[in-house]
Amino acid sequence: MHNESKGMWLGLVGVAVFSLTLPFTRIAVAEFSPAFVAFGRAVVAAICALGMLWYLKAPRPTAAQFKGLVITALGVVVGFPLFSSIAMQQVPASHGAVVLGVLPLATALFAALRFSERPSLGFWIAALVGSGIVVAFALRQGGGSFHLADFALFAAVIAAAMGYAEGGRLSQTMGGQQVICWALVLSLPVLLPLSVWLGWRDGITASPQAWAAFAYVSLFSMFIGFFFWYKGLALGGIARVGQVQLLQPFMSLLAAAVIVGEKLEADNLLFAAAVIAVVAVGRKMAVRR
Repeated sequence: MHNESKGMWLGLVGVAVFSLTLPFTRIAVAEFSPAFVAFGRAVVAAICALGMLWYLKAPRPTAAQFKGLVITALGVVVGFPLFSSIAMQQVPASHGAVVLGVLPLATALFAALRFSERPSLGFWIAALVGSGIVVAFALRQGGGSFHLADFALFAAVIAAAMGYAEGGRLSQTMGGQQVICWALVLSLPVLLPLSVWLGWRDGITASPQAWAAFAYVSLFSMFIGFFFWYKGLALGGIARVGQVQLLQPFMSLLAAAVIVGEKLEADNLLFAAAVIAVVAVGRKMAVRR
């Protein structure tokens, strides 16, 4: 199997893990504050990351890697969890899932602007068409307009795209496990006291369901999923593997129906089929690295 194909499969596993993030976040923020869910899950993951770095006997990051790790942490450890948690207090997980469908295009943009990846015109057309489909779906679900929470979701998209692109690049030299582990550990001195203060201020009494949801976003969404995702980006390329994310909104829609009990419309399947077709076309388009 070529590295590109391996990268696509690993990316798909990562996307499957991430697709459950919004439904479980919605369950968690029903009883916890959005900030506690965002920062607390990073603290739990960072504690696991410390153990992983010790087990791997990982070397300390270089000065150049440190800069990239800070950018990664701002994007996927702080920005995306915070903005998506805020949004999940106001809109259903199914709505958030389709708005986040523009994430592959944003990831490709960050990769093209910051690194040496140069997608072809055909690739950009495929990315624009796929993203247009999911944006149209979001507008259709919203009655022709965006909710205020959509602005939080768009901020989450920008943060995640920045973190995905930067982390994917670092994974080529550090490995996906070390990238997310170091990003989490670097964030711990700031997020630990914040989480303790938020827990003391708001209280952490919640149902077993809320704690289970918090555990998922802490261990899988914030930690394990990145092992597959960053390794996939490193092997297959940020812009190309990032297109697998076009499937995530529809995985999340199914998860929202099963986990949260949100209604799954029949026409969702038509949008999903259209997106899958665009991903297949975009995967065949040239991307210079």
